[in-house]
Amino acid sequence: MSGSEEIVTAALRHLDLIAVVTNALLGAAVARQFRLDAVGFAVLSIVSALGGGVIRDVMLDQTPVALTDRAYLGCALGAAVVAFFVRFEGRRWRQVFPYVDAVALGAWAVAGTQKSLLYGLSPLPAMLLGVLTAVGGGAVRDIMLGQVPQILRQSELYASAALAAAAAYVALDALEVEVWAAPAALLVGAGLCLLARRRGWVVPTEGRLPTPRLPGAVPQKAVNSFSKLGRQVSSRRSKRW
Repeated sequence: MSGSEEIVTAALRHLDLIAVVTNALLGAAVARQFRLDAVGFAVLSIVSALGGGVIRDVMLDQTPVALTDRAYLGCALGAAVVAFFVRFEGRRWRQVFPYVDAVALGAWAVAGTQKSLLYGLSPLPAMLLGVLTAVGGGAVRDIMLGQVPQILRQSELYASAALAAAAAYVALDALEVEVWAAPAALLVGAGLCLLARRRGWVVPTEGRLPTPRLPGAVPQKAVNSFSKLGRQVSSRRSKRW
């Protein structure tokens, strides 16, 4: 491994741990919202921070890295303890958190895709596991709380940004841009996530085609007019009686 590759690998590991802390804090914030106890804080923080990576590793038939590298579980529990005693609120937190969250999303999507390709998966399944790594923990957390996962509701382009990061990494890896593939793909995912939040872009909930009008059918506007006229006539008759 060259010096540049070692630097990139080390940087991705640090970003991965930052992502663990970020999502653990997010899980703790949800625990505070639902007024859970200390155990609830710890469970939701761990699930939010490590759930996606654990699912990915299990699907790859590997021991989850969260169980072999103590730094991951330590970061998740440490963030849970801090968030239990400290409320992360205020204008400065709201300004900083979206950027950290976007970088964490891109880092996890890239890490999941990269690991899946290393274990011999083809591009499309690797991209799927990359997205699952990025959003799986939050989905499991929402299910534990009896809610529809946020990524399945009308929301900002969160899973879509993770998919963009995964696709960018696959494309750059195919071009054999090995050193810069991961950082560039991370920036694609993080940039799309931030742009979607800034512009208010959301995934549509459903698509509707215009209803075809049958030959000879009465326009809906005319039906509404006749219904209104009928109610008026009925009201006048009742007043006479």
